[in-house]
Amino acid sequence: MKRFLKIIGIILLIIVVVVVGYLGYVWVTYDRIEDNQVLAVEGEKSGCTVSVGEEYTIVTQNMGFGAYTRDFSFFMDGGTESRAKSPETVLNCFSKATQLIEGLTPDIILFQEVDEEAHRSCKIDQIKLLEDYFAGNNYVYARNFDSAYIMYPITKPHGKSKSGILTISKFDIASGLRRQFEISNSVSKLVDLDRCYSVSRIPVNNGHELIIYNTHMSAYGGSDVIRESQLSQICSDMKEEYEKGNYVICGGDFNCDFASDSVKILNGEDYKMDVGWAQPMLTDCIPDGIVRCLDYVNGEILPTCRNCNKPYEEGDFTIIVDGFLASENVETTYLENIQNGFEFADHMPVVMKFKLVE
Repeated sequence: MKRFLKIIGIILLIIVVVVVGYLGYVWVTYDRIEDNQVLAVEGEKSGCTVSVGEEYTIVTQNMGFGAYTRDFSFFMDGGTESRAKSPETVLNCFSKATQLIEGLTPDIILFQEVDEEAHRSCKIDQIKLLEDYFAGNNYVYARNFDSAYIMYPITKPHGKSKSGILTISKFDIASGLRRQFEISNSVSKLVDLDRCYSVSRIPVNNGHELIIYNTHMSAYGGSDVIRESQLSQICSDMKEEYEKGNYVICGGDFNCDFASDSVKILNGEDYKMDVGWAQPMLTDCIPDGIVRCLDYVNGEILPTCRNCNKPYEEGDFTIIVDGFLASENVETTYLENIQNGFEFADHMPVVMKFKLVE
């Protein structure tokens, strides 16, 4: 019996050492990406600039790292899966997404959750996939996730991931900048992305600039304090540029109820909130001169995101979290949340046509 207990004790000690060692590895290797990082502008120069009064099209799409087919559920949302089912799944999701977006004839595209190299997406270089598909454009990429190896779920660990946000433009981008968001200082920061937004500057024919903000705000580990800080930061940046006479558009995944009331409209007035990140947008953070773009075609309130606690079925929880903010000198001429039944991502694209006005 003593020998048996000794063996059990040794096994337990080994488990404790491994667990403590792993937690130490995760904590020690955690390091935020630097703020105000100058981003490289890649791709071919076209000589194209933006003209006042012309109509242009911008699209935002969270790609969900190529894993989120309709039958995919994610472990951090209460589901079961941590990785794309196969390389073929990733390639198929990206193929369908790019074909749909190309059909919208965009001049500017804002992508989120695009992996450089990650176990969760079978180590496929998704930046290259998009740059190859939209060849002949300018590209600005900002990394917002560089994680340690995540050992959970035990049976199929999430693994190590490098991922970010990619801006594609048919116009020449003069410069790119990565701005760091405030995130939680608690242990939850280890499961949240290293949140950021990118700033891409495009010359306008009147001597000013069109400044494109690509954002992916906090979901896991978020709170009203963090949400307020992140939205206030980007809106303050936008207002400062608008007051200089520039034109500003911010698009992406805001990880909140972008329309403020889409949860009730899409899920019923009696719906009881059980999705922590799906809180109404804190509109008090949006200053004068910056507006939410909510004038949807035909007044239709259509979803852009689903909860991933289970495979998707019609009638499940949906919400608007993706969209655009713009300065008052940007006129929205068309706005639509494109519906595809969450076929290739847990988000659906939003398309906006706009004009710059004097």
